Amino acid sequence: MTVSTAGIQQYTRDASGGFVDSLNTRWHRVALLGFMAIVLIHWSEHIVQAYQFFVLHWPRPMSMGLVGMYYPWLMRTEVLHYGFALVMLIGLWVLRKGFTGTSYTWWMVAFWIQFWHHFEHFILFYQAQTHHFWFGGSVPTSVGQIWIPRIELHLIYNALVFIPMVVAMYYHVYPPARDAVKMVCTCARHRAPMSAAA
Repeated sequence: MTVSTAGIQQYTRDASGGFVDSLNTRWHRVALLGFMAIVLIHWSEHIVQAYQFFVLHWPRPMSMGLVGMYYPWLMRTEVLHYGFALVMLIGLWVLRKGFTGTSYTWWMVAFWIQFWHHFEHFILFYQAQTHHFWFGGSVPTSVGQIWIPRIELHLIYNALVFIPMVVAMYYHVYPPARDAVKMVCTCARHRAPMSAAA
């Protein structure tokens, strides 16, 4: 007589389900950790950029973040932040299937905000490549920059994407019971029940 473990078979049974399926099942935790590392590196670039401007009082064009200081062409051509924005958009989309219920809702909120953030970076990237600047600017200018300066704007965008991602991750790791039964990965940590006081 064999004993089967419910739930585990759905992602060990078919090893040839495809790379994306594997990323959302048995490799979901590793994929999320790798993705979060990329997100934090992106955050650190914006934080260093803000530190350079607000604390060190460097001029805005010289506040290029850590990588931008060593490779300024990455900032001038908009390749660095457009690349981060694109990778984040792809990561949010590809890893969405591993989420369920409440965590999925928050993850998709992050995705749609990142979709707009990516569009803003695409606008900047396009202008940097063509040298056709929008909104009467002399440098690449995004829609949000009409109202909010660029450094502050992208700190806001990153926060607006990051906060629902963190909420999604919390509900993914500690899912409500109704969501836990639908999970196809092993990311969830189940809290030990509290023993009743004697």
